[in-house]
Amino acid sequence: MTISNRSAGLLLHITSLPSRFGIGDLGPEAYHFADLLEEAGQLYWQILPLNPTEGGYGHSPYSSHSAFAGNPLLISPELLLEDGLLQKHDLKTDIEFTEERVEYDKVIEFKLQLLQQVFNNFREKADPELLHKYSAFQRQHQTWLTDFAHFAAFKKRFDNKSWVEWPHEIKKREKHSVEALAEEMKDEVEFEKLLQFLFYRQWEKLTYYCHKKGITFFGDMPFYVSHDSADVWSHPKYFKLDDEGNPTGVSGVPPDFFSETGQLWGTPVFDWEALAKHNYDWWIRRIDHNLHEFGLLRLDHFRAFSAYWEVPAGEETAEKGEWKKSPGAEILRLVQQKYHKMPIIAEDLGEIDQPVRHLMQEFDLPGMLVLLFAFVSDEKAFEGSFVPHNHTRNSIVYTGTHDNSTVVAWYKEASEGDKKNLSDYAFHELTEENVHEVMSRLALASVAQLAVLPVQDVLGLGKEATMNKPSTANGNWAWRLKKNQFTKEHARKLQELTRLYGRLPERGY
Repeated sequence: MTISNRSAGLLLHITSLPSRFGIGDLGPEAYHFADLLEEAGQLYWQILPLNPTEGGYGHSPYSSHSAFAGNPLLISPELLLEDGLLQKHDLKTDIEFTEERVEYDKVIEFKLQLLQQVFNNFREKADPELLHKYSAFQRQHQTWLTDFAHFAAFKKRFDNKSWVEWPHEIKKREKHSVEALAEEMKDEVEFEKLLQFLFYRQWEKLTYYCHKKGITFFGDMPFYVSHDSADVWSHPKYFKLDDEGNPTGVSGVPPDFFSETGQLWGTPVFDWEALAKHNYDWWIRRIDHNLHEFGLLRLDHFRAFSAYWEVPAGEETAEKGEWKKSPGAEILRLVQQKYHKMPIIAEDLGEIDQPVRHLMQEFDLPGMLVLLFAFVSDEKAFEGSFVPHNHTRNSIVYTGTHDNSTVVAWYKEASEGDKKNLSDYAFHELTEENVHEVMSRLALASVAQLAVLPVQDVLGLGKEATMNKPSTANGNWAWRLKKNQFTKEHARKLQELTRLYGRLPERGY
């Protein structure tokens, strides 16, 4: 069993933390939140992918131009002061940021200007110890860092176009041409490398701080990668592409109850035969990289480790795809050789067949249980796996995830039948003011080994605090926690509930 002790955690992405720079980051408020997690008796801090985000994909952390790089927007300006790479006056700006939402355009304008100043200062006056650590970082991450830095710098040179539209010799990664362009753009390439060093330097400091408090980061890894990414540009043979680099097969899911035409995601599918010839090296490096960063890792779209839906490129919907077998078991066996306890969670929501269940059982991987899916008012009410009396120990239970509305928002829009089912089940008269507390208690009382509550549900927030609405392109990934909104009193009450339901870690409480 991946989760060894009955425990609890909170879900809050880094971008959702308070900060005075328009976006949550790895600075002081992250440390303050870690302190509150400890006070609340929480063992896990669950976050979303930390990779760079893009405006073209609505800044979704699940659509990135790198599977390995960190998001420079999460670099804390305050911590750069401590490194001597900025002065206090550098942090002054005329840009006004809102507390409630991430305004990405404003954030990017401010942070890029600031990080350029950091780069200049680093070259002029970085101390020897920092330079030494930078060199060590480059050696440690050599398998992906240079390719990523080239990709990121070249993309800016070529007007942000997709790599398939770059000059032929660069698109095809002809060695002499790439080296010549990289030399010409030496400063721009070095800038991208330095940003990664600063991101991972701050991330490692935060994880060390959390580790000392007994808090484990619970990370997330998408299954697919974006076509316009450093990974596909630098490893085209590992994806199903034509001679010009365009996908021949793309990802999605077939038509179901929720969508008559399915979902067409459009990312390139993997060429598993090519990957097998290299013993799945890219995949193993990717999982290894994530397990180095997180104590627990959720594999998003886990069903694709068993079989995936491949749609011919050019289709406008996902209807004409077909199921293809995936070598997930082979990859997981290779991972298990290094990580015997397999600190991995399977995201098994949606239509899941028996082969997926067998794969989870083979590696003893916990699945996910979402209470918002439990209390449906149909003829099969109280029969599904999401209802608490059907929960299993080797599971993670949630009130909702980042892809759901908050509990309060759900309640406001729920049918009278759904409300009655929850009220009858909890033996509690429900209101908009207490429904989040009732649902949180059901999660914490579950036999599932780990219970994770989104911070929005701890606070009883409404529709305005929804993180993501699947199948919508705008307005997602922007919600932020206000400063002092999650208080010591919230932490105290949560600690009492965590103790009541036997989830309190042994930290001397």
